[in-house]
Amino acid sequence: MHSKVQPQPPLLTRMKVIAGQAWPVLVASWAGIAFGVIDTAMGGHSGALDLQVMALATSIYVSVFVGLMGVLHALIPILAQHFGAGRNEEVGRLWGQGLWLSAGLFLVGAVFLLQPDAWLRVSGDLDPAVREGVRRYLLALTFALPAALAFRTIYALATAVSRTRTVMNINVASLAFKLFFNWVLMFGKLGMPAMGAAGAGISTAITAWLMLIAGVWIVLRDPWYARFQPRVSRPDWRAQSELLRLGIPMGGSYLIEVCAFTFMALLAARDGMYVTGAHQIMANIAALCYMIPMALGIATAATTAQAIGARDHTLARINGRAGIILAVGAALFTAGLIILGRDALLQLYTDDVHVIAAAALLLMLLPFFHVSDALQCIACYLLRAYKVAIVPLLLQVVALTGVGLAGGWWLGFGPGRDILAAPIQAVLPGAPLGTTTLWLMSTVGLLLSASLLFCRYAWELRKRPAMQH
Repeated sequence: MHSKVQPQPPLLTRMKVIAGQAWPVLVASWAGIAFGVIDTAMGGHSGALDLQVMALATSIYVSVFVGLMGVLHALIPILAQHFGAGRNEEVGRLWGQGLWLSAGLFLVGAVFLLQPDAWLRVSGDLDPAVREGVRRYLLALTFALPAALAFRTIYALATAVSRTRTVMNINVASLAFKLFFNWVLMFGKLGMPAMGAAGAGISTAITAWLMLIAGVWIVLRDPWYARFQPRVSRPDWRAQSELLRLGIPMGGSYLIEVCAFTFMALLAARDGMYVTGAHQIMANIAALCYMIPMALGIATAATTAQAIGARDHTLARINGRAGIILAVGAALFTAGLIILGRDALLQLYTDDVHVIAAAALLLMLLPFFHVSDALQCIACYLLRAYKVAIVPLLLQVVALTGVGLAGGWWLGFGPGRDILAAPIQAVLPGAPLGTTTLWLMSTVGLLLSASLLFCRYAWELRKRPAMQH
């Protein structure tokens, strides 16, 4: 619907709408990623060994979880298009099918989490205490996985129907529980034994189940959601097939992105314990920054998919343009904050002078990495709004895996190790060559990915008439 008086240009109006829907997603995402930040910060003050355990175990868990989460996020454009077309009961039915899918995905994820040695082969020779710590941490996170995946269906439903504060409120409240359980289980308070990194994993599992209970209660009891008649009926294989056709390539795209971080962490372990901790700090800050373009991308994709469902292709185009402008502006602003606040950020994470020294050098690359990441993020979410997922996956395999990860390994740890050694030492004297090269090549891969994805998005727009239904 359009009001008779339009006091603002349509583009500015849509920018405000997208920003209004994105900020609760951002707060919820920050609250979610804060779990890892809390673990890293508390682990850093617990000792370098716990910090390395968390760096490795968290990287493995995030790789598994994000890949599976990406499959479930197929619900967002599917539900949003149904919502835009006014098919409310179909929204509630497909949400229930998403819960069945999350249960099946848990079984897949558990297999990977319970085999830590297969992942740790990449890291070379590790202290047996580190290997045992990773195993115990991942065992605890295996119990968190089913609740975390089921909660993503609630996230998808709330996002698709522009009810983003639902998840924000739950995620923010969960931080208090996470901090409390970490304090009790990691440091042995209230009569509990001090379990270090394993305690952080158990804390995450307890909090994940509390979040799921709260989310289900809201969806089933909030009168606003009653219009969708949310329900869990018998598995519908046609609906499951629709979700998997879009979800598998989406999950593959998510997995490609996060696996770069995972294998970077595993490879960084070859540079030693201090560099591993420094890499983990940088990865945490990069993840926090990434939440901004991701939130804008999710809000842009949801509003664009709703317009597509309503067959309003003009509005879909305007939404896309508004989201791109917001994402680029936010990325440049964030990059500036990173440059100005580098020293303060490091003091929040650790007091180990060796870790701080290595991290200070790596953080010089983060502003460039973040801007590149933001560009490829918004392009990817716009394509998902149009249910385009396979081509972006193929493009990301080439750019992020081939150029970023494989190129980073070859130039940082492999036969081409000497090629970038002199330039890196000239610009960043004393920087760890292997890990620095990984971040540099990942930035190049992200730029290439963004360029290819925007070309595909432009082609998608040319296919559709720029006219209002």
